[in-house]
Amino acid sequence: MGTVTAIQLRRVPTLELGLTLGDFLIPIRVGERAAIWQRNLLLIVGGALLITLGAYVSFNVPAFAIGNLYVPANAYVPLTLQTFGVLFTGALLGARRGIAAIGLYLVIGILGFPVFAAGADGVHASGLDTIATMDGGHIVLGATGGYLIGFLLAGALVGRLAELGWDRRLRGSIAAMVIGSAIIYAVGVTWLAMAANLGAGDALQYGLYPFLPGDILKLLVAAGLLPIGWRLVARRDHFL
Repeated sequence: MGTVTAIQLRRVPTLELGLTLGDFLIPIRVGERAAIWQRNLLLIVGGALLITLGAYVSFNVPAFAIGNLYVPANAYVPLTLQTFGVLFTGALLGARRGIAAIGLYLVIGILGFPVFAAGADGVHASGLDTIATMDGGHIVLGATGGYLIGFLLAGALVGRLAELGWDRRLRGSIAAMVIGSAIIYAVGVTWLAMAANLGAGDALQYGLYPFLPGDILKLLVAAGLLPIGWRLVARRDHFL
């Protein structure tokens, strides 16, 4: 069943399956001298760094109104470029390396380094309690922990779709990014509702609605860059 599904989703010839843009990011001279594991490690570290940088481009969402729609100040989830970094990293590196890069990012944060998004106080979060912790025998969920878990799932799926060639054309690239974003928000908003004891309406108001305009823009940028990258690769190979 898995093989049949992969064939149905495939957008490239068999010989190109598994290739992603990340395979072409390492300069040829460096790639010839480095072992495969060294090249992969460099890409994984670079992906984790990109996500970290995205966490540092962040700010808290203030209260605003659009017509009859009022969105209160958001004390739970900041606006960041993390989703861009996660989805772009997954597409660039593929499923396994994408998971490794996102996993490395999460481990660095869990170990206490301030690489997660900043809270309302402007301090970047760190530690396992950002995701979940135990208190008096009960599991206490962090408000933004679901988004971090969603990063792993989305990176894996977007990475797999990239390996199947979805990022070669704009339509497929956008579709992959939309699916990845949906996964992040499905997990993140549900987690937020449980962590903050919010109803469905409030969870959507704090965890989804304020971020849709920015995420649509980030999604389009990420999705548009990927086909451009493949065109540059094709030109480079033509002149070699």
